[in-house]
Amino acid sequence: MTEANNRPLHGVRVLDFSTTIAGPHCTRLLADMGADVIKIESPEGDLMRSRPVQRDGAGTMFGQLNAGKRCIVLDLKKPEAIAAVKALVKTVDIVVENYRPGVMKRLGLDYPELAKVNPKIVYGAISGYGQTGPAAGRPAYAPVIHASTGYDMAHLFYQQGRYHQGSGRPDNCGIFVADYASGAYALGGILAALHQRHVTGKGQMVDVSMFEALVGMLLGEVNRAQFDFEMPSRPMYGPVEARDGYVMLATASERTFQDMATAAGRRDWLTDPRFEKYADRRMNWDKFVDEFEAWSRTLTVKECVAALEKHGVPCSPYLTVTEALKDAQVEHRGSLCTIEDSAGSYKSPAPPFRFSGSPVQSGPKVAELGEHTKSVLKEAGLSEAEIKALAK
Repeated sequence: MTEANNRPLHGVRVLDFSTTIAGPHCTRLLADMGADVIKIESPEGDLMRSRPVQRDGAGTMFGQLNAGKRCIVLDLKKPEAIAAVKALVKTVDIVVENYRPGVMKRLGLDYPELAKVNPKIVYGAISGYGQTGPAAGRPAYAPVIHASTGYDMAHLFYQQGRYHQGSGRPDNCGIFVADYASGAYALGGILAALHQRHVTGKGQMVDVSMFEALVGMLLGEVNRAQFDFEMPSRPMYGPVEARDGYVMLATASERTFQDMATAAGRRDWLTDPRFEKYADRRMNWDKFVDEFEAWSRTLTVKECVAALEKHGVPCSPYLTVTEALKDAQVEHRGSLCTIEDSAGSYKSPAPPFRFSGSPVQSGPKVAELGEHTKSVLKEAGLSEAEIKALAK
């Protein structure tokens, strides 16, 4: 068996209607694991093709999200294109889309319709608020979900020790957490449904809500919201000041707190009534940080990290992404892979998981818009005349 044929999802075929980030992230991971992913684009193409960083008309973010897929162009407003999709559906195992609920039904391509064509398909649908309920039809991108779940307000608390008050501008996370979280949850749900199909012989729909994906990440916030719980002025982790910058310090366990006290030469903290017990320590964490920084400010960031790591305390200097990507761990793990588009090659994050018995391969090619239209439709059984008619 060749390495390409030894990947975990070799032989699995995916029809990918998704656009932007959440869906393409999910299907990129499927492609990395060996699935044959066929991306359907409109004649205008996925909007990410036009987003920066641009090099000779090729968008690197589009490439990162879509490397390793085959790309075809179909105008889904035309009945001939809908017929072509249904021909393709007969040949695939998985369908993925992230349109607003109702769009695929209007096109005649929702799960009930496609299941008539192929009862075994696993149909993954990612949307802002899920396929049902009073909010189902609301438009949503990741920043909207960040605001509507409380994520942004919680993030502001950890930044400033308070929730948004007065007329100040609320927090805005520029990282599309909701997209990547829901894409990853969709991957897990789709693979679980695929496994169940092996048992039952039947496919099903996987309905993924970006809202619910992000709420599921708010562990402390969801639990505190249900009970009368007094929050300390600072969380028990966060930046501490060194002489020339800041260090992220995380003391989640009693053992870590003891090791931190040892590293700072302050074992007296372990019997200090303000810090000895977890509950008291939590409520007095601001006072503890003041005492800790009396020590950490005497050291450089490098010296502080070295002292803490010597005693096994989880910590890190604050790095830029450029600095982080130069870490020796990145090279050792192969955390970045090389992908290629029409403008050349560049680096892209590889999947964060490895298999002991099978390879994972990203890309390396990023398809041009409509590059595989003819070959894929021919595989689906369309005639040359039908393919030419669609091209017009």
